[in-house]
Amino acid sequence: MNNVVLIGRLTRDPELRYLPNGGNAVARFTLAVDKQLSREKRAEMESRNQPTADFINIVVWGKQAENVNNFLVKGRLCAVSGRIQTGSYDAKDGTKRYTTDVVADRVQFLEWGDSNPGAGGGGYSQPSGGSNNMDDIDGFYTIDNEDIPF
Repeated sequence: MNNVVLIGRLTRDPELRYLPNGGNAVARFTLAVDKQLSREKRAEMESRNQPTADFINIVVWGKQAENVNNFLVKGRLCAVSGRIQTGSYDAKDGTKRYTTDVVADRVQFLEWGDSNPGAGGGGYSQPSGGSNNMDDIDGFYTIDNEDIPF
């Protein structure tokens, strides 16, 4: 089983590209996920300038990649579920480099609007596009109160 679930903050704005020929969208970003540390251990690591978070590369495909690019910015909290994918390539200097990414099946936005004004995004308050209707995003739909069974 290859299954990953992460919650963290974006370290930079997502980078969106389209594949040639097919035009399929792919977005990449890095998620900072806090390590589970005691207060003492966290203080010790911070005093030694050691990271208290893991930095995980995320890859998202298709419509979800476009949504990530449109609605997430640096500093924003999100949840990612997907799978680990490893790879390798030959660098320009001839050395072999290894990569580890999480290929996201699902990205959930855990913050909206100005809930984190100190983070990047420069006062980002509403998604652009003129509509605040979640029906425009794949996977979201409106539920009437009468449809809820309790």
